[in-house]
Amino acid sequence: MGICILAGPEIVVGAVIITGVVVVAIAIQEEWDAYERRATRERARPALQKWPTLHEQSLAKRKPQPEPSGQDLMPPVPPSTVERERSLDCTPRPVPHLGGDALHNMCADRVPRNDFPGSDVLVNGKRFDAIQMRARVLWEVKTDNFETYSHFLKQQVVENQLPELVRERDLARACGFDFWVGVRSAAHKAALEELDPSFEIVVMDWC
Repeated sequence: MGICILAGPEIVVGAVIITGVVVVAIAIQEEWDAYERRATRERARPALQKWPTLHEQSLAKRKPQPEPSGQDLMPPVPPSTVERERSLDCTPRPVPHLGGDALHNMCADRVPRNDFPGSDVLVNGKRFDAIQMRARVLWEVKTDNFETYSHFLKQQVVENQLPELVRERDLARACGFDFWVGVRSAAHKAALEELDPSFEIVVMDWC
């Protein structure tokens, strides 16, 4: 062996080179094996748990509020008939005549079965001339000398009277009463009925 080395120095150089290559290859292989072992351990290691912050915990505790849908909104409930009647003052109360027209007061007081003779009657904020409680009828009395009026004046009188009579009838009916009108002449009765035949109009033969 020693003879071969001495005899061929180029063999020694080659052997050194080969030996160096082998050593480097072994070192590379060991480094690669170590890398694979580290990678395996990294994959096997459980991930670190991230603890939520105080703000995130507070948000998590809050229950989500559902958005209101159109179906959840209840329509306003209309007031019942009883509630509407309670908002009205439908209790009849006698109040003094307004005065100033003795004929008018006499005709009102003499309405058959008038429960408050000598007084007007206040119902639903309106003074009516008479009331028949058992029949539940409120009265308005008109004492015009209608037959003495000109044709033009007759038309003006009934056209002026009708809107107020309609309002009074509505107030009476809102409290469950009928509404009758007393007049002193058949001509007056006919003129009002021509404008609105739905009214109950009576010729007052008692005054």
